[in-house]
Amino acid sequence: MIELEKYEKVLRSSFPFDLLTDIQFQRMAEESTRASFQANEYVFQEEDNEVELFFLLKGLAKNVLHREDGQQISVRFYYPGDLIGAMILLASGQMNFSVQALEDCELVRFQKSTFLDLMTENEAFNEAVLTGIGDRMKSLYDEIKKERTYADAENIGLFRTRVQTMMDQAVTIRDAATLEAAAGKLNEQNSAGLIIIDSREHLRGILTQQRLINGLLHGSAADPVSRWMDDRPHTIQENAFSYEVLTFFKDDYIDLVPVMRGEIVVGVLTAESFLQLQDSKYLHLSYRLQHAKTIREIAKVAPKNHEDFHYFTEALLNERTHPTEVSEFISSYNDQLHRKVIQLAIHSMKKEGHGPPPVNYCFIVMGSQGRKEQAFSTDQDNGLILDNYRHLTHWREVEDYFHRFAGKVNQGLADAGFPECTGGIMARERKWCRGINEWREEVFRWVKESDGQEIRDFTIFIDYRPVFGDFSLAETLREEITERIQNGRILQAFLMKDTIRFKVPINPFGRITIRGKEKKIDLKKSALMQIVNGVRIFAIKYGIKEPGTTARLDQLEKLEVFHPRDVRNAKLAMDVLHYHRIKQNLKDLRAEKPLSNEIAPLELSKEDRKQFKEALIIAKRMQQMSELSFQKNRGI
Repeated sequence: MIELEKYEKVLRSSFPFDLLTDIQFQRMAEESTRASFQANEYVFQEEDNEVELFFLLKGLAKNVLHREDGQQISVRFYYPGDLIGAMILLASGQMNFSVQALEDCELVRFQKSTFLDLMTENEAFNEAVLTGIGDRMKSLYDEIKKERTYADAENIGLFRTRVQTMMDQAVTIRDAATLEAAAGKLNEQNSAGLIIIDSREHLRGILTQQRLINGLLHGSAADPVSRWMDDRPHTIQENAFSYEVLTFFKDDYIDLVPVMRGEIVVGVLTAESFLQLQDSKYLHLSYRLQHAKTIREIAKVAPKNHEDFHYFTEALLNERTHPTEVSEFISSYNDQLHRKVIQLAIHSMKKEGHGPPPVNYCFIVMGSQGRKEQAFSTDQDNGLILDNYRHLTHWREVEDYFHRFAGKVNQGLADAGFPECTGGIMARERKWCRGINEWREEVFRWVKESDGQEIRDFTIFIDYRPVFGDFSLAETLREEITERIQNGRILQAFLMKDTIRFKVPINPFGRITIRGKEKKIDLKKSALMQIVNGVRIFAIKYGIKEPGTTARLDQLEKLEVFHPRDVRNAKLAMDVLHYHRIKQNLKDLRAEKPLSNEIAPLELSKEDRKQFKEALIIAKRMQQMSELSFQKNRGI
């Protein structure tokens, strides 16, 4: 602890307190108190009704921004000499960030009313505090803007809406018309811009409001629009998908895009045009999910439970969307559902008097959801990575909090249509809820000593992906374990043995072998997982951190581990297998039968059966590649 006299000297010599008179400083010091926080404790959280004002004497803290998608990001750090809480104090309202101690911290807690009085009395002190807050507000705004842009980019490609269903009517004008006439037409039509056409109705260019203003300022109102138009605009054909044009609007200078039917302009798209996507069945479901207030409301719009979701998914397949992308789409929607259940669980914990989470945490999903390779038949595979907490005096209370919290999440997910994992791989289990240091040690133990069951647990775990909370915990853990796993030859040997347990039902002559009365094949166990497991082993061997199979394939091709042909074949096989798996799930849902990953190849059309057989051959080749590669390198 820093002694009273010493800390007052530190405070007195620090900016902006050196701007106070001796009397003012003495008043502030007399009404201040000391505060201590251990590493990973919160100084205050976003939900706190009363946020205090602090001066950091010793240690390191960070400001944590809470995004709507459940992710926490660090916006800035606090070092000795920094004020903490001033921005919230003067904003006179709740703000969506918290402050957390990264090291053991010593702080001075000010009396807020006295601090505000001193700002009123001392103009230089007031200006210094406000200038500092202004700089922080700007950095906070920039970070929010950057993160929202990143989050929005991740949603591109989910929609397969045709451009012609969302375009606006084009406002056109001839290329010989004057800027004055163009200004009148823009004002009359309240348009973002004009489409410039020639006498044959062919596109010449576009004239935006910005270009019009530029022409009037630097030219003449009598100038022809052709002089000031953009004569090389981006265009899109009317039968294109909406995602194909979304990327254009990421450029600040693009305000509108002409929609073409051949060489003729038939419409126009602006950034606002995409608001029409609100009529999409998917967006309607997503809206209902985001505004759900109970688990029952969430369950109604869960993928397995709503016909609109079934129709939308089928439409994506029918529109020739890659089935692996459809699987990613289903997984992304399930991510949203998980976040909503977690938010309701946090609200329930507060309502019951347990308060907000006592330390930072990250909720992770594993297995097929971690890889974003889900269909409708899926159960829960999830866990919690907690910030280190064992050094805290109340560590047992921390464990109890997260045990209760995880139990609510797992139950909520079960009620919403995600069955509990029969193997117990759920966040409420002690094994799957650990501090980050414990997780690291457990993975290192897996590398050295694992039995059959633990190997299967590991294969599910290693595909983990963060969906809510402090994502940096998941990213840090991945960084710390990758190299050790990469060098774990014994672990990789066990992974190989586990992978070849299930044989691909294809004989040496390339014919499908079907056993059993129903003549069915389990797509997941007998084909899809052979590709997933094989790619995973190579990804581990070469230190690839991505959890998704497609991303792993891309990295393996980049590293020249896989030939581009093998990568293309593996992706094609996955598309075929995901297609039949999703179609079978939809068939089961409509017949109100239990979901299954089994299909009867003999019931497929001739063309589908041919593609299915080729996918099995590729899965078999992947299994053989993995086995041969390991045999070459084994030396354990």
